Amino acid sequence: MTNSKLITLSDPRSAAAEAFRTLRTNLIFSGVERSVATMLVTSAAQSEDKSLVLANVAVTFAQAGNTTIIVDSDLRRPSQHDIWGINNDKGLTTMLIEDGALSSPPLVQTEVANLSILPSGPLPPIPADVLSSQRMLEIIGVLKARAHYILFDSPPVLAATDAALLGAKLDGVLLVVRASATRRDHTARARQALERVHVRILGAVLTNAPREDVGVYN
Repeated sequence: MTNSKLITLSDPRSAAAEAFRTLRTNLIFSGVERSVATMLVTSAAQSEDKSLVLANVAVTFAQAGNTTIIVDSDLRRPSQHDIWGINNDKGLTTMLIEDGALSSPPLVQTEVANLSILPSGPLPPIPADVLSSQRMLEIIGVLKARAHYILFDSPPVLAATDAALLGAKLDGVLLVVRASATRRDHTARARQALERVHVRILGAVLTNAPREDVGVYN
């Protein structure tokens, strides 16, 4: 059954789906000089778009033949399990506390070939401590051995320190900005917060922009 929440699956010939494929290409080329195998997708302030953007980008990576893993590292308000309609009993936090899960990650295969998901699992009391731990580095290493690309979902930058802490461990961060909703000063503050800990910002994605048919090729 095709996931109706994801435009890259429900309407792959649409302009929006093509935009996600263009984004995938840009991200791949951004890693020509410096590898981009692990990336965080986040937003400045609270936004439902960032998780859907991540899921759609992950689909395009997988459709291009790249083994891809989505990691729901938003340990405050996880949503990837809802987007994909999967169980969230086990996941990232399971790998953090169980050695057996570290060697055999509780990945869930999606309907898309080459794409699997590591849900958040049970939510910890202090997510920031979990994401900044040495164990998290080990988990990243385990996942890198299993996929070409790993995309991490995280809380908004200004909502918690989680995005900055985790982003500093990854190859780069993609910032999602919602047109007519995200405040410009929030975006600037988010960028400053990431740069302060030397996070590599890969770029920004604008969502909810007015549709323009000029130049669309079907």
